[in-house]
Amino acid sequence: MAASIFRLCKLCYAQPVRFSAFCFQSSETNNKDEAGAEIPKWDYEVKEKQRIKGKNKRQPRERRCIHNCCWMIGFMCTSWWLLLFLYNILPPAFTSFQVPESPGTRLRREGVSPLHPVVMVPGIVTGGLELWEGRPCAEGLFRKRLWGGSFSEILKRPMCVLEHLSLDNETGLDPRGIRVRAVSGLAAADYFAPGYFVWAVLIKNLAKIGYEGKNIHMAAYDWRLSFQNTEIRDQALSRLKSKIELMYAINGNKKVIVVPHSMGSIYFLHFMKWVETPPPMGGGGGPSWCATHIKAIVNIGPAFLGVPKAVSSIFSAEGKDVAYIRAMAPVVLESEILGLQTFEHVMRVSRSWDSLISLLPKGEETIWGNLDWSPEDGHSCDLTKKKYLHSTAGDTNYNNSNGNIIFQVKEPMKYGRIISFGKESSELPSSDLLPGHDIKELLHRDFPTNFNSSCGEVWTEYDELSRESIRKIAENKAYTVQTLYDLLRFVAPKMMRRAEAHFSHGIADNLDNPKYDHYKYWSNPLETKLPVAPDLEIYCLYGVGLPTERSYIYKTSPSDKCKSIPFRIDSSADGETGSCLKNGAHFVDGDDTVPVVSAGYMCAKGWRGKTRFNPSGIATYVREYRHKRPGSLLEGRGTESGAHVDIMGNVALIEDVLRIAAGATGAQIGGDGIYSDIIRMSERISLQL
Repeated sequence: MAASIFRLCKLCYAQPVRFSAFCFQSSETNNKDEAGAEIPKWDYEVKEKQRIKGKNKRQPRERRCIHNCCWMIGFMCTSWWLLLFLYNILPPAFTSFQVPESPGTRLRREGVSPLHPVVMVPGIVTGGLELWEGRPCAEGLFRKRLWGGSFSEILKRPMCVLEHLSLDNETGLDPRGIRVRAVSGLAAADYFAPGYFVWAVLIKNLAKIGYEGKNIHMAAYDWRLSFQNTEIRDQALSRLKSKIELMYAINGNKKVIVVPHSMGSIYFLHFMKWVETPPPMGGGGGPSWCATHIKAIVNIGPAFLGVPKAVSSIFSAEGKDVAYIRAMAPVVLESEILGLQTFEHVMRVSRSWDSLISLLPKGEETIWGNLDWSPEDGHSCDLTKKKYLHSTAGDTNYNNSNGNIIFQVKEPMKYGRIISFGKESSELPSSDLLPGHDIKELLHRDFPTNFNSSCGEVWTEYDELSRESIRKIAENKAYTVQTLYDLLRFVAPKMMRRAEAHFSHGIADNLDNPKYDHYKYWSNPLETKLPVAPDLEIYCLYGVGLPTERSYIYKTSPSDKCKSIPFRIDSSADGETGSCLKNGAHFVDGDDTVPVVSAGYMCAKGWRGKTRFNPSGIATYVREYRHKRPGSLLEGRGTESGAHVDIMGNVALIEDVLRIAAGATGAQIGGDGIYSDIIRMSERISLQL
């Protein structure tokens, strides 16, 4: 009896014996083990039952390293969200942190009430995306979020979700058999993830002064698409036009307040030109549509002139934080160790998103500087003093009249060199840089490609570059915005060819030229005119006081890597104490994402008064919010943050938005509120206005 039980346990838990599908026609002739010995009939029947039972069971899926990594990340995120949830349900007395009174509650007590309808326009990434049609791997995900929300599906089946988030490399639209669409309603962008607010705090405060569904709207759109393609595929611009007209009509013909965030600012800039343009290219609203329907545009963290982060994202699928993590813990991300090919997957997906091109720097060297000059020259990043440190021509120290800003020269920084290969190349005078190769010539030369179909499983456009081409790119040493676009056309030809049909990044010489009637120019404030609407007001609201990426130091990746991205940020490149160079990136003042010059220049100078970009003299205001870190973890992301997304919970900014929505003008809320060096930087930019 004991022997029989032992044999049964062994059958259940030991590795089962495998049989061929055609080797058991009867129990009389095939009851032998692998060595050919006879098996007792009872044992054979037990083994046969085990084999049939195992055959009917669904075999467990093979787990790859990327699944384990995703589960680990999911566990950490879930733990953090659980802590946030527990904190929010605990009474303030228990946590010893008193929650300050919200701006909406205080303003409601002061008698502030809704006047103008409010339309919110989210930026890139923060809006939710849901599945409407997909591949077999996405079974059970119909109308479930692939992006935004809990991100549970991207943790369960990462490769499948990444495939569905990608767009067609030729058209920039849906791949065959896949339809992913923007989530609609306020829930589209109130929270990016559980506990991580985007618009939720502002919506809640608007509700406290009386706003509700009839006079507040989230203009969600598919942020992956080019702006004109959101109209071609989804009629997003037409629906926004109809929604604004409806809100205007049902709210007593009160003009609308539009509140765009980040990329949403240039998306709405595109919309204003589209709505005035006759069909079929435009919405046919006529030249007076904006003047009739819009009271103010309150831009939060606007990326009007682009962000350098977009450059590193396209060039090497990383930023300074990711580069630092890769240097400190390569086991987490390096493909050679875990086989994740994380950067290659990110690059393959993100390079199919045309919207990323809209965020590349605009304004050429006039705005962003050349090899020896930039508007931020002399800026210092000595964070120990927690002040804004800058320089002026001919001065080593300068105190502003308000006593808040100190200008000081510490070491020369060549911010105009947006990509440098090697730390020395980022510092040498241009006369000492060795002459490099003309990238335009490389565009027309043929080199043997580096493609090997058996090498890895993730294809990127770098697989079509030869090692010689990669070497020549690095030999150029330094790239300004002027030469950057030739570089990107060389390393990402398909993406640039597709996206540059929808976006332009230059400076218009003559805005009356009919070529600027094309939609590719409408999202560039330096290549389009504001509408004729003299009563309209435009605000630039953004955070300052945070180190913000401005340019990068690169190096080539090891040449023995299989199907890897050949360039990476050199995270070992650091400056001296107090330097603006850290972990391979040069920093300037900004909101951690958008530099001050991009967020503030148009309101501070480009549109200030009557200019060729603002023919009717629309009033513009610059209001900056100095970043203040939360005093403790219990304060969460803080109520005085100036960070790019966290500023959406800044109580001072929320109060400004609520007062404008209730009818206040820019002068009534205090006019300009400037803490940075945006005025001095604007004066250093020589642009015909």
